[in-house]
Amino acid sequence: MNKLLLLFCCALSFTGFGKTIDISNARIYTSITDKQVLRRSVEVLQQEVKKRSQLEWTLLNKLPSDGKPYVGIALESDLSGFPAKVRDEIRKLSAISNEGFKILVLSESKAVVIVGKDARGILYGVGRLLRKMEMSPTQVLLSDDLSLATSPRYPIRGHQLGYRPKTNAYDAFTVEQFDQYIRELALFGANSIEIVPPRTDDDATSRHMKLPAIKMIAEQSRICKEYGLDVWMWYPNMGSNYVHADSIQKELKERHEVFAAVPQLDNVFVPGGDPGELEPDVLFAWLEKMSVVLKKYHPKAKIWVSPQVFRPTKKWFDAFYAHVNKGYPWFGGVVFGPWVKMPVQEIRRIVNPSIPIRHYPDITHNYSSQYPIPHWDLAYAMTLGRESINPRPHDEKIIHNALDEYGAGSISYSEGTNDDVNKFVWSDQDWNPDTPVIETLRDYARLFFGPDYQESVAQAIVALEDNLKGPLLTNEGVSRTLMQWQMMEEDATPEILQNPRFQMGLIRAYYDAYTRRRLLYETEVEQEAKDILGRVRSGSSLATIQRAKTTLEKAWQSPILPNYRRKCFSLADSLYKSIGAQLTIAKHGAMSGRGNFVDNIDIPLNDAPYLLDQLTKIEKLENESERLQKIHQLLHRTDPGLGGFYDHFGSPESWHRVVSDVAWEKDPGSLQSPRVGFGVGLVAEEWVDEIKATGFKGEVTPRAWMKQVKTLYDQPLKIAYSELDTKSSYRIKIAYTGRFRSRMKLTTDDGAVVHDFLQTGEQPIFEFDVPQKSTADGKITFIWNCGEGGQGPQVTEIWLIKK
Repeated sequence: MNKLLLLFCCALSFTGFGKTIDISNARIYTSITDKQVLRRSVEVLQQEVKKRSQLEWTLLNKLPSDGKPYVGIALESDLSGFPAKVRDEIRKLSAISNEGFKILVLSESKAVVIVGKDARGILYGVGRLLRKMEMSPTQVLLSDDLSLATSPRYPIRGHQLGYRPKTNAYDAFTVEQFDQYIRELALFGANSIEIVPPRTDDDATSRHMKLPAIKMIAEQSRICKEYGLDVWMWYPNMGSNYVHADSIQKELKERHEVFAAVPQLDNVFVPGGDPGELEPDVLFAWLEKMSVVLKKYHPKAKIWVSPQVFRPTKKWFDAFYAHVNKGYPWFGGVVFGPWVKMPVQEIRRIVNPSIPIRHYPDITHNYSSQYPIPHWDLAYAMTLGRESINPRPHDEKIIHNALDEYGAGSISYSEGTNDDVNKFVWSDQDWNPDTPVIETLRDYARLFFGPDYQESVAQAIVALEDNLKGPLLTNEGVSRTLMQWQMMEEDATPEILQNPRFQMGLIRAYYDAYTRRRLLYETEVEQEAKDILGRVRSGSSLATIQRAKTTLEKAWQSPILPNYRRKCFSLADSLYKSIGAQLTIAKHGAMSGRGNFVDNIDIPLNDAPYLLDQLTKIEKLENESERLQKIHQLLHRTDPGLGGFYDHFGSPESWHRVVSDVAWEKDPGSLQSPRVGFGVGLVAEEWVDEIKATGFKGEVTPRAWMKQVKTLYDQPLKIAYSELDTKSSYRIKIAYTGRFRSRMKLTTDDGAVVHDFLQTGEQPIFEFDVPQKSTADGKITFIWNCGEGGQGPQVTEIWLIKK
């Protein structure tokens, strides 16, 4: 009874207690005869209605006069096929511009009229109608007060769908799946799809691919052309030499083959780096040559470039922007995306006003990315990883609206279906940044799940985002989120249970709840083991160590909630079968760190790996007093001594010491403010994506070393202490860990040098005396700098020890 009441309330929430009209038996009439204008819009409307209602909406060759429902489609420039009253009502609506549309519901005649400014306006009008209709078997309802006129705020609105092994699903897509996915993105206002060439920083092929890459990108281009969408291509410079004549000819030959293979190509985006980093003079000379080939096959296409560079210097940027402002005829604009050091506001100031800037937002990654989840819990970072199913609707709106005014729109960086919700939210924000997120989510739920699920799914998606916020140990909302998804699961139809989008939400709900319960359990297990070690007495060290080790091993010897774990693997299998989602490496053929978060489902969430490693070493000592001493040191690893301070900057408890003048909402990319980072770092390895208790020379490390505070590039990192003893001197002990091997210098706010530039990544712990004059007033701010070309300072732990 309660569930029926819930569904009834959900249905009322859409209509606002208003009226709906029944257009189940509608026919379609259009006064448009130009196929280049209609393209596939009528087909989209007919097919999508039939999928959800099993109803056939036939196409009429003249406006019906029998009083039965109809959907009329017209261009704003020609409304002659409609009665004068209809024309008058349409003209009363607000003016629309390119790609815009009007929708008018005529409740008395149960008719709907879609009026587009142009061909795309027709498609987007059809899309908005599909989003607003309540479609269920044999019935289509629509609110009788639907009346709107809308045009997109930004001219570039799209997503990258790269057919390459590095993605977590796209390489398994069929032509039909790409067609449907591109269609669905267009229904939410996307007008651009970015494809990638067969050769990138990736393997040439994968076991999942249904077609060779060169053939699939041709199909992607064809699909976009049929819908009337723009085709972009992300084309990194993967050649070994762009100066030598033979190497250049080899690269040009490949461009001939690729550009000739695609029927439509409107723009090519060449990143300045990540991968394919070139000096600006070499880069632009090469692009000049490439533009000749591009023009041969696609005469109107332009080349866009991003200032992406791993080790940016002022010299590099000065040369880059000098080229940008020269006004090359083949140049389209600048792309602002990951690994762009300069804030987009500054780029807008530097480049000529006539040069457009396109955003390339990373909506797909959770950390070590352009827009990481702020202050993310380490347990999630270890398990969900960098590329999990990650609906972040409210975060995406904040990120979008913080920077959208400085660009001409966006084409997102996506690595697969994991960011599905984020794509639709981002497209809706590019259309209108004032759109409430919940409106997009309700449209998403209504269209992809059905009217009975519009409110429950929309709110459950928001709950998944809330799961990711704050310390997981105290986030009791995680269990309530699972309850919501379980309630829907219990009553769901077989079609909903097999719906990949429902399964993506469901697996996250189970996975999150399982992870939190394990964290609670394993945290208690760790404390129990420490309590055992804390009671050690002389002569009992070996027996005590064994009891502590047995206790720590309980986490995997006596695991909890095996049914949750099985559910996650079952859903992973189903998602692989339906959409090619690769959530594990061994079974589903995922690439490491690319969506295979189910592989991390059993990773220890406490300090057991480090404690067991240390206890094994202590056991091997022959001297009892030495064993007792080492146990004491292990238990007191973070103790700064009497009058001292200890902080772990991966912990929210220590974040108050981190100095930040810019709020996350204003600087979501952390180009002017600190962020948390993840990873310990390995000697001689620059990139460490997996977060495990292993670092430096392969030794097992404390869990704390997996998370730190950092800033990017040459942005200083500042950490402040107060309430110090003005008469005492201090010694600072620092743990430098992190994803990158940084070269850092540490000074104080009064200009004293604590240590000069040193290379991190070879050892974790450093100790230095703090000048007494720097703490004489009872406070001190430590300042780290990496210098030009660095990746940014990283600080994990500080012991401020009173001498």
